[in-house]
Amino acid sequence: MQADYTETPPAGAACTGAYRVGAYGVGACWAARAWLRAGGRLAPARRKGHNGRMTPPYDAPTPDAPPKRLSVLGSTGSIGTQALQVARWRGYEVVALAAGRNAARLIEQVRTFRPQLVSCDAAVADEVRAALPAGTQLAVGEPAAVAAHPADVVVAAIPGYAGLEPTLAALREGRHVALANKEAMVVAGPLVWETARAHGARLTPVDSELSALFQCLQGEPREAVAALVLTASGGPFRLAPEDLSGVSPAAALKHPTWNMGHKVTIDSATLFNKGLEVLESHFFFDWPLERIEVVIHPQSLVHSLVRFKDGNLKAQIGSHDMRLPIQVALEAPDRPPTPLAPLPLVGVWEFYEPDTARFPSLALAYEAGRRGGTAPAALNAADEVAVEAFLAGRIGFMDIPRALEHALTQVPHAALSWEAIPEADREARRAVRALFRL
Repeated sequence: MQADYTETPPAGAACTGAYRVGAYGVGACWAARAWLRAGGRLAPARRKGHNGRMTPPYDAPTPDAPPKRLSVLGSTGSIGTQALQVARWRGYEVVALAAGRNAARLIEQVRTFRPQLVSCDAAVADEVRAALPAGTQLAVGEPAAVAAHPADVVVAAIPGYAGLEPTLAALREGRHVALANKEAMVVAGPLVWETARAHGARLTPVDSELSALFQCLQGEPREAVAALVLTASGGPFRLAPEDLSGVSPAAALKHPTWNMGHKVTIDSATLFNKGLEVLESHFFFDWPLERIEVVIHPQSLVHSLVRFKDGNLKAQIGSHDMRLPIQVALEAPDRPPTPLAPLPLVGVWEFYEPDTARFPSLALAYEAGRRGGTAPAALNAADEVAVEAFLAGRIGFMDIPRALEHALTQVPHAALSWEAIPEADREARRAVRALFRL
């Protein structure tokens, strides 16, 4: 019997684990409410069987259940390719893929997984079309069509503002969206949740830091939490050089612990990626901005922590492998085994305060969150333009935070709405291009 649950759990059930949300076991606790706003279902808890073990809930998969159907937006990127590796581990049916201009990798993926539908940029459409097997259709330049294609889970991994509309398309179809596109939550978090709730969709975080927070919050009452703590590696310039104005794109792309795409790697070097995650956490968990902390952890093994009011901390620890949080986003509440080696618990783990004077982009992200409305959208747009220009050698490394500050102070900010977001995005891009004469 499905239980009704609106804002508070049934009497006596609060934060006891007696209820869980949909297929994600968050317990009857405050972390569940984000799911509930997104239309998440509550089902009675697992009950003990005759052997004393917990029997599966009514919606648990059975051994003869069909494989999970997976669509991947941004399939040729770092997250997309790793999501497909997880799909092979789990035996998923990959039904749809959306890519950009990496025709060779997309063709390889199509030959491996035989999806029903693929999308690519018009510039490589002829090359992709010629390689499609029978039964695979092509939607040129239409990742939203892939997002809306029938599937059990959609991995939203198209980077940047461009990933917002395909993410919304999946949510409007009531899909479970494994969200790797942090910008969608940054620029439109409250509206994204409204869309998810209106269509009975579900969101799970893919970012390792957001996934860590999500796992640490399971079963914990909101009133017991003091702060959310995000960890950052500190990037390649944590200690040197003292003057960052002359660092090259090649140096900035040498991340000390993670192998990621160019945009997110540069954002990690400026600490703006952590600023994006601060805003993402703020909106994803509906958590006060002033109670989100950032700590530098060069080893990148503790992915995030939750600080409790009783003085305790809960941390999520794992190796430098994005396939772990990807599988959590796709499979939770289950934790099926992976072929990965266990993490050795050896070495020294360090933690430092971030230097926001040296890396002002992090402080600017907090300021955008305090201003609210379309300020985060303007900040994100400015960063996209500035990072692209830096990679092309047209501006310096420290011009990136300069662009962010310019957008934050010079672009008018409005109340958040679907109409205001693209306007803020356009104005911020125009302002940054004018600043640097791009």
